[in-house]
Amino acid sequence: MLLPPRAPSCCVRTFLIRLITAAALLLPAAPGSAAEQQLMVAGASIRLQSEPSQFAHGQQPLEEWVRRAAQIVAAYYGHFPVKNLQLTLQAIPDGGVHGGKTFGEPQAYIRVGVGRAVTAAELAEDWVLVHEMTHLALPDTGESHAWLSEGIATYVEGVARVQAGNRAETDVWAEELRAMPRGMPQSGDEGLDRTHTWGRTYWGGAIFCLLADVTIHQRTDNRFGLQDALRAVLDASGGLSSDWPIERVLKTGDAAVGVPVLEELYQQYGRSPAAPNLEQLWRDLGVEGKDGAVRLNDGAPLAAVRRAIMRRR
Repeated sequence: MLLPPRAPSCCVRTFLIRLITAAALLLPAAPGSAAEQQLMVAGASIRLQSEPSQFAHGQQPLEEWVRRAAQIVAAYYGHFPVKNLQLTLQAIPDGGVHGGKTFGEPQAYIRVGVGRAVTAAELAEDWVLVHEMTHLALPDTGESHAWLSEGIATYVEGVARVQAGNRAETDVWAEELRAMPRGMPQSGDEGLDRTHTWGRTYWGGAIFCLLADVTIHQRTDNRFGLQDALRAVLDASGGLSSDWPIERVLKTGDAAVGVPVLEELYQQYGRSPAAPNLEQLWRDLGVEGKDGAVRLNDGAPLAAVRRAIMRRR
């Protein structure tokens, strides 16, 4: 899936770079333009295509980044979503990681734009590759349900990285406090299935996932969460290479956790502009924001749910 920036940028140069990257990611890689190396990570074979000479700091930081992202995703899902993956890194101007696109057919394939001057520190903090690898774990439910795919990848990236020790929990909650309001319904909204704005697709989908995670934990006394539902969907479907109707995805996830939370939430938010009370939810979870920082209140009513979501299995 092609990724927009997490937040709109006011920098014209950055915007142009992202446009160039997006265009490049939609084009097939030139044959023979990159060297290929096979990495074995978490039981998966990753064929990494890149041209080390194009990156100022060489190949090693890139390999470490790929291994780290794959291990994070494998830990969240119980195993890496696919047995074989081709990953192409396209060198672009400047540093950082600029976006990616994921394909399920005819083989699992991810293409990511990476800045030629990217540093190990930037790669350690990157979210793009975990996001893209997460897409491999959900069957294709069609364009009208892109919010589910993008919402899961947006939400799971933060949780999975916290569980792996790659990101601070307070940082994830701070981002959600700042960004999730962009996913709330606006005037003219017709529900997640029928409103395909950037905010509703990415952050509206992430809100759905947060509500599902919290509610599953509540109804099962923290025995299960969204993570268990998504693991079951991956194991039953094989991931992105399969085409499933959204109803089958939700039913499979609900069966795994023993409560019909996903199906109920879809009835509520899929084709209706219903708006959850996010501020109340965060207070109940003990997520308290002030001046861009977050304090976690372990005395809050749902603090145990918050801790269970972020706890590594």
